[in-house]
Amino acid sequence: MSNLSAVALSCSLKSSTEESSSELMAKHVLAELAKNGVTVEDPIRVADHDVHFGTDTDMGDGDGWPEIREKILAADILVLSTPIWMGHPASVASMVTERIDAESSKTGADGRPTMFGKVALVAVVGNEDGAHNVTADMMQALNDVGFTIPAQGGTYWVGEAMGDVVYKDLDEVPEVVAETTATAARNAAHLAGLLAGNKYPA
Repeated sequence: MSNLSAVALSCSLKSSTEESSSELMAKHVLAELAKNGVTVEDPIRVADHDVHFGTDTDMGDGDGWPEIREKILAADILVLSTPIWMGHPASVASMVTERIDAESSKTGADGRPTMFGKVALVAVVGNEDGAHNVTADMMQALNDVGFTIPAQGGTYWVGEAMGDVVYKDLDEVPEVVAETTATAARNAAHLAGLLAGNKYPA
């Protein structure tokens, strides 16, 4: 697994001038992946990039997606981290899956769809119901374009409904959340290692 790498997309609505719970969750997932021998770097805050709406790999005119796409293509594992808004994924996360949808018609030099052999994890934070729904939506979208989802490949934290406590303000991560994050990362690293050595049929 020493040659595996991961990229994380933080789909916060905020730019990096503000702290973000979804970015902190992404960092926690990346830290667990690193413990399993995966090379990681800081999460990409999608809101910092001028990603255009659309369903192509490059929407032109200064579109920020192609640079992010190259990071995804180069990685073995994608971590998609999003807050919950009104019970659904943040609009930034929806935009990301719309842009990734372009990969369903793209193939690499080996004839395989570009996302075949890549593993995806989903991380969700919020202070309202909807973590399972958001996870399901994101996993389905990612799997549709070719990502493989590991066993228990999602992690989340949800605070008190309509409360004002958010993930980034916790004194410590609850043990069950930390264990879930560690399991998701461990399984993702394991699966990515298997797929790296045994590719899907072309």
